[in-house]
Amino acid sequence: MVQKIAVIDYGMGNLRSVSKAVEHVAGDAEVRVTDDPAYIAAADRVVFPGQGAARDCMAAIGEHHLNRAILGAAAEKPFLGICMGLQVLMQRSEENGGTGLLGLFGGDVRRFDGRAQGDNGLPLKIPHMGWSQVRQVQPHPLWEGIDDDSRFYFVHSYRVVPEDITLIAATTDYGVRFTSAIARDNLFATQFHPEKSADAGLQLLANFVRWAP
Repeated sequence: MVQKIAVIDYGMGNLRSVSKAVEHVAGDAEVRVTDDPAYIAAADRVVFPGQGAARDCMAAIGEHHLNRAILGAAAEKPFLGICMGLQVLMQRSEENGGTGLLGLFGGDVRRFDGRAQGDNGLPLKIPHMGWSQVRQVQPHPLWEGIDDDSRFYFVHSYRVVPEDITLIAATTDYGVRFTSAIARDNLFATQFHPEKSADAGLQLLANFVRWAP
């Protein structure tokens, strides 16, 4: 039986690089970029990438009628959120004076305040863009074969602050220590981009393809 992997397309996200990276590690699996709720519901596992502004993302998800499909997949099958695909799982973003999100987990999405300084004494640039260490704070099958404090690639101006700290699977320091991955049951989501993170990122995606929560 050929495994089906859905990469959710709601019109916002670097879908080609994500799908190609998943295809690279997925063997004979069928990897499809799709906005079809029926295909997402039938898929064996789901990748939910995203980028851009929270309000625009939520509007696009609604326009593509994907709210129920995303929440259903997050509840029922191996699910990997990437970047905005992590942030929109929270309740609310500070962006635009307050934007309601999918609300799967309690918590907020907050902007880096821009006041923090780096080791050179200069203000840290916002967005946080580039390679940073990811500290694994709880064991998880998706960390298999990945050294603690490995570097992953980030591009973001906002960070998630979950209410339940047991969700936190990894943290990263950028002026403040922030949540860079969460995990709960069949769901794993990252602020960093595994598809842009060289060997460590490909290892995480390969682990996701094999993961049987």
